[in-house]
Amino acid sequence: MAKLYFYYSTMNAGKSTMLLQASYNYEERGMQSLILSPAIGNRSSENQVSSRIGLSSPSTAFHTSENLFQLIQSIGKTQAIDCVFVDEAQFLEKQQVKQLSEVADRMGVPVLCYGLRTDFQGNLFTGSEQLLAWADEMTEIKTICHCGRKANMVLRIDSEGNVIKEGVQIKIGGNDKYVSVCRKHFKSGMIRRRDDELMLDGFEA
Repeated sequence: MAKLYFYYSTMNAGKSTMLLQASYNYEERGMQSLILSPAIGNRSSENQVSSRIGLSSPSTAFHTSENLFQLIQSIGKTQAIDCVFVDEAQFLEKQQVKQLSEVADRMGVPVLCYGLRTDFQGNLFTGSEQLLAWADEMTEIKTICHCGRKANMVLRIDSEGNVIKEGVQIKIGGNDKYVSVCRKHFKSGMIRRRDDELMLDGFEA
């Protein structure tokens, strides 16, 4: 029975790298994978998923208004689909998560989603919230805070390394805008500057 999977983490935990490796494993065995990426969250190209260590693969971009069950079903008419991978799954809309569950349940195709769990204010993204509710299996991809503890939160920072506490939920960026920290340092707003000096910003839980 095909399942809906959710692999979640903070920033810089290697989600895209794991997605690309899993997709490669399918193709190495002669099976066809379909990689989907939200147009809003693509760091380099609307038709490519790339990792920070240099790996990349073509992808099919989709928009938040798109019906993903219909999209995948349509693509399946012209090519075999043995597995579906979704990058930046936190940007999925509520109905799109349910549509992906239909891909697993009605089409018999496993769907593997990779994304962030929470935003820079500690709130769940819509896509992540729905995947936590609807996925058959969930796996945390671990990374570490600068203190050595497991990082399970993310702080948004400005160009000078100051913690940003307010703003829109979605703002695309990498190491220049976000830093992964443990819950203790998320609460305190402590981040490590580039010169390794520690700064306490008094971030409130």
